[in-house]
Amino acid sequence: MKYEEIIIEKREYELLKQIISSAAHNKDKTYKASIEKLANELKSATIVTDKAMPEEIVRFNSIVTIQTPFGEPKSYQIVTPEKSDIANNKLSVLAPMGLALFGYAISDEIMWQFPTGVHAIKILKVEQQNTLEKKEI
Repeated sequence: MKYEEIIIEKREYELLKQIISSAAHNKDKTYKASIEKLANELKSATIVTDKAMPEEIVRFNSIVTIQTPFGEPKSYQIVTPEKSDIANNKLSVLAPMGLALFGYAISDEIMWQFPTGVHAIKILKVEQQNTLEKKEI
């Protein structure tokens, strides 16, 4: 892990807590485990201002290129649940892989429980798109 803990921008941290809270009732075992893992990571996360946020950290609207054991590198944009569109590579922050990546940096390798078992995800590249608008928070 490049940094000692995950790093999250302050407004995105607040939004993420709201999203997790509203999703806590989900019954799917893998989904619930992913949410619990992220909620635990949030307890020790470093919360920073937008200006202090490193460019290499996966956050809302980032386009992240990853390598998994399932094939070629793939890029996804991490979005809020209502903007999720997997056909267009827009991955909800609440999807197991979205939860796995959020707050991590380029070159980090994350072990995560997916429906098919525990697998490593390596972050190869992070591109920042427009971050959350103030009106969305």
